[in-house]
Amino acid sequence: MNSANKQSPDSEVADTATGLSHRFCVAPMMDWTDRHDRVFLRQLSEHTLLYTEMVTSAALKHGDAQYLLQHSQDEHPVALQLGGSNPVELAEAAVLAERAGYDEINLNVGCPSDRVQSGAFGACLMAEPQLVAKCVSSMMASVSLPVTVKCRIGIDDRDSQEELEDFIGTVADAGCNTFIVHARKAILSGLSPKENREIPPLKYASVFAVKQAFPELSIIINGGIKTLQDAQSLLKKTDGVMLGREAYQNPFILNEVDAVFFGAATNAQTRTETLQKFIPYIEKELERGTPLHYMTRHILGLYKGQKGGKQFRRHLSENSYKNTADIGVLLDAITYVD
Repeated sequence: MNSANKQSPDSEVADTATGLSHRFCVAPMMDWTDRHDRVFLRQLSEHTLLYTEMVTSAALKHGDAQYLLQHSQDEHPVALQLGGSNPVELAEAAVLAERAGYDEINLNVGCPSDRVQSGAFGACLMAEPQLVAKCVSSMMASVSLPVTVKCRIGIDDRDSQEELEDFIGTVADAGCNTFIVHARKAILSGLSPKENREIPPLKYASVFAVKQAFPELSIIINGGIKTLQDAQSLLKKTDGVMLGREAYQNPFILNEVDAVFFGAATNAQTRTETLQKFIPYIEKELERGTPLHYMTRHILGLYKGQKGGKQFRRHLSENSYKNTADIGVLLDAITYVD
């Protein structure tokens, strides 16, 4: 699909390379984009591609894979993000993911945390493009799902455009045709993951240059995107955008995504109507024994900037963690904004 077609809101929902659209995505975020959050976000946008929290291949091999991979059919389209650096182990994990029904496998080559580095994966793998290529090739040979890579523009002092394009080219030669690029380099020592999302400067031009160098690849840009207007602007030079923290802290921003990015009818539902669509899922999970706050912590930003929004948030924060918390806590919170 050429770039001209990608810019039109009437373009196909699924791109021909992967069968999925990466035109607008929500990033994988540890402790945030769990299965409950993804069901909630799906109430706001039908077409946004959602990503799971990172799951390591080792955890799937040695832990409870069925628990780690559980998700609702309501989440689709949804991609599983894997962490790991062992090609055989990653291939085994990809097979499990395919059996579980995910739509895509994404390899994490961008997380800079010490824990991830100690496992020899995440952003540190940008220094080993040949190994990443082997991991991608091994997964692609084992499953029919698309395999994508999420990376940074560089690490530490290895952040030249030449090194970035060498990494992309090497991994692309292994068969990967979709790259999600966080437009910041990662500092592997001295900065926390949070600081790595804020301190290294954004360099969108580096991602634009990757797209120019590899016009045949699908290049998705991530990092620092706060508004749909920003996202639209970035789409002029890339194939898709990935929204991170803003999608979690201000989730109602997704309410306009289908109309703006996928040519769908305008979504006229209110915040409260969105929440009411989510309530049956919450009630079902409560019956299964899931604590209320596992679901309600993801909706705290729904009324951001709205009258009664602070009271809504405070009521849930103070009451949903109680052992006796039931759906009534949420219904009471809604009275502050309804």
